[in-house]
This record gives sequence, C-alpha cells and structure tokens, in this order.
Amino acid sequence: MYAILDIETTGGKYNEEGITEIAIYKFDGQTVVDQFISLVNPEQPIQPFVVGLTGINNDMLRNAPKFYEVAKRIVEITKDCIVVAHNAKFDHRILRLEFRRLGFDYERKTLCTVELSKKLIPGQTSYSLGKLVRALGIPLSDRHRANGDAQATVKLFKMLLAKDSQKEILKESVKNEPSKQLDTKLVQLLEELPAITGVYYLHNSDGDIIYIGKSKNIRKKVNQHFTNDNLKAKELQKEVAAVSFEATGNELIALLKENEEVKQNKPKYNKTSNKPIFSYALYQFVDEKGYINLKIARADARKSNVTTFSNMQQAKSTLRNMISSYNLCDRLCGLELGTGKCFGYTIKNCHGACIDLESPLDYNARVRELIEIYSYKDQNMLVVDRGREVDEKSALLVENGEFKGVGYFNLNYQLNNLEIVRSIITPMKNDRDVRHIIQSYLRRNKKLKIIQLQTND
Repeated sequence: MYAILDIETTGGKYNEEGITEIAIYKFDGQTVVDQFISLVNPEQPIQPFVVGLTGINNDMLRNAPKFYEVAKRIVEITKDCIVVAHNAKFDHRILRLEFRRLGFDYERKTLCTVELSKKLIPGQTSYSLGKLVRALGIPLSDRHRANGDAQATVKLFKMLLAKDSQKEILKESVKNEPSKQLDTKLVQLLEELPAITGVYYLHNSDGDIIYIGKSKNIRKKVNQHFTNDNLKAKELQKEVAAVSFEATGNELIALLKENEEVKQNKPKYNKTSNKPIFSYALYQFVDEKGYINLKIARADARKSNVTTFSNMQQAKSTLRNMISSYNLCDRLCGLELGTGKCFGYTIKNCHGACIDLESPLDYNARVRELIEIYSYKDQNMLVVDRGREVDEKSALLVENGEFKGVGYFNLNYQLNNLEIVRSIITPMKNDRDVRHIIQSYLRRNKKLKIIQLQTND
C-alpha cells in the first residue's frame, strides 16, 4: 500500500518551515482507496516568494486547522504504507519535523518519483513534476498546490509501476505489508483481489515472486491456485504470503507482460522453457507458374514465416478462414493434393488459379494483402485496445515490423506523431513468442483499432 502525497510549506530557513497544505492519496497499486486534503495553519508567516508560487497566503490559513489537529489523520492514512512523493526526501523531512514538534517520532519508508523516473523513463529533458508530466501526457491542474501535484504524482506513479519490469517497487511494497496468520491467510488474500484482467504475482514472506500468472479474472484464477489439491499447488499454498497484481485493461497486454516477466524473474513455480510457445507456422513460396503458395509446416526458426500457430488444428482452421476471406485456392494453400480444379472452385470461392483461369498477378495481389495484414512485417502501427479505466486506452507500438512496447493514454490525449507515442510506451523485448502472442490476438480480435503511423526515421 502506498501513501502518495504532496506538501506545500511556508518556506524559510532549513528545518524551520511549517506545512501550509497537505494532500495524501492512499493507493493500493491500482486505485485510490482513501484520501486526505487540507490547508494547515503553520502558526508562522509564509515567505512572499512562496505566496507568489502557490497562491496560498496568510489570510487563507487563519481559520485552517493547526498541524496537531490533523496529525492523527496523517498517521492513520499512512500507516503500513510506503510514502511516495516527487522529491520524497523533502516531504518526509517536513513531516518528521512537524511531528517532532509534537514530541512524536514519525518514520515511514519512502519512494521518490524523481529517482524512479530517472531510472525507468531515462532521457527526459527535465524531471521537475510540471515538465515531466507534460512530456508524458499526464494532465496537471493547480500546479504548486498540494492536491493538484499529488493527483499528478498518482498518475505518474501508475506509469512507473507499469514500466517497472523487474517489479522492484512491487517487491518492496510486499515486504512492507504486515504479515498474516497462516490459517486465515489465503481467505484474506483472496478477499483483497479484484475480478479484473491483468497479471498477478504470488510472493513468499521475503517478498520474492514465486509465481506469475495472467487472467481475465484475477480473483477467480488465484482462487484456483488456492483450492487445487495437487502436490505442487499445496506446496505453493504453504509458501505464498502475499498476492499483488497489475491491471492491464485487456488480455493482450496481460499475455505480453506474463511472457516477459516470467522469463525475467524465473519464479520458482513457473515452468520455463527455451522452446517457442508455438509449434506450426505458415510459409510462402512461389511455384514455377509464378503463383504465391501458402503452406503449413513445423515451425523452423531459420525460416521467415507469415504467422505462427499453437497447434495444427489452429493452423488449419485459420488457413481455411483465410482462403474463404481472400478467395484463395485450396490447392495453392496446401489443403488439397492432385491436379485440376479445387473444391473451392466448384463452390465459386476460388477464381480458378488452380486451372490457370486467374492470372498470377491478380491472385498474388490478394495473397500479398493477406500477408501484410497477418504478419505486420515492415509495418509502423499502433494497436489501440481497452485501458485500465473508462477514460483510458492502451497502445501497443510496432515499428518497422518489430514490437517496441505498450503504454496507456488518456482519451483526450492526441497520439498524432511517433515521438508522442514513444514517450508513453514502456519498452518490452521483442522475440518469436511475442510475435506469436500479438499475431494470435489480432487474428481473434479483428475489430481492434489499428493506426498506421508515418515515420521520417
């Protein structure tokens, strides 16, 4: 659990400042579950420079609560939380200073979004909150006011969580959670999980990830882990101490994140293999008459393919759909042997390439159209899908036929050039399994919005 906060102060000499405004958002990694926002009477004058910067003046604070009146609420909302702030050392120091004046030792673990941003979003021209969130397309209102800055920090932190492929933030959060008794542990863990699409992580008592999975219903899937009675499941149930999750909004990003993070983290209870997750592929070749032929065969990493399949049944079913949609020839697609007209010609689906009635030029034009759509080779495109919230969409970037990564954007954010798209994308590895996951998903979800991008690179 995180307490994402921002503090405005009077300014002045070091360790003599007072709080004038505070905003705290209690954040569970997905949504804000509690909040506290208040002006605070610092019982000392505000420096003129700070008045000009924040707009908060002494008259505004005359009837505001003094710090001792809000201290209990601050302790409660930040209990068992990691304090997150943009320049966390400053905010944590000011809180400790105010509590020391009351004779109370206030101590919380902290995470700084400045340091996290430098690590996870390198190359930015500035890491000040205003300039950084503007570059990333994160809306920011009431700059230099606690609530506006805290809300922007929440959105920035969500982006940083998504970009943290090593899950270091997540592991640290799990270590900070209070431990549960074994007899009630699994029930309590389940109660805290949502029925949403995403990736989930099972942790041991040290915070280490021991299993990574994905599901369109996280709670249901984790419940299966906790109720299975096979030997491996029982061992996992004994060892699991916490469950964390990351909402993805759609199954495609969940599949991609699971694929990458299992390979990176190598959790104890995940099966890992150097073999690809597909067995068959669709290949193309040109015959002696000049027709492009399609053929299903065992996947071979040495050969370039059009697309890949998990099994032969899926391969044949997909190829038959291709033949029907593009009026192709059964024989030139390897589904019929022999000579003469194919079955497709008798039902007027094939235009007669099998008996030389259709020219290679006309036939090949449709095959090339199919190949372009199903392979995304050499394409620059953006696949737009559901986001994690109602006012958000996800984006998957392909440049020059290579998968680059995924990200999220607000509905009022215009993705009108490649540089803007790159700024919101979390880079991910591109390999043969990734290509298979994307191609299979696009085949199953033909109504997805795909934006073809122009590039000057």
